[in-house]
Amino acid sequence: MYLHLGKNTVIKTKDIVGIFDMDTSTISKNTRDYLAKAEKSGRVINVSQELPKSFVICKDTDGIKVYISQISSQTLQKRKVSLLKE
Repeated sequence: MYLHLGKNTVIKTKDIVGIFDMDTSTISKNTRDYLAKAEKSGRVINVSQELPKSFVICKDTDGIKVYISQISSQTLQKRKVSLLKE
């Protein structure tokens, strides 16, 4: 199954490590540091042209990728759960 993240980007649901809310997760300095390191190493893919609301961490053949999305974490989670029920 695939999950649409926005801007014609889809990912395999089995590759998802976590779906996180941008506002609540980035309160932690550890999360901000993790995202900064991921961006510096070229592992961040921004699929949002609007204000980002969530980020999704996925495993990849090259390691970990972080997708930044304008879709809320709650909506992405609901989409993922409904896909798994089908």
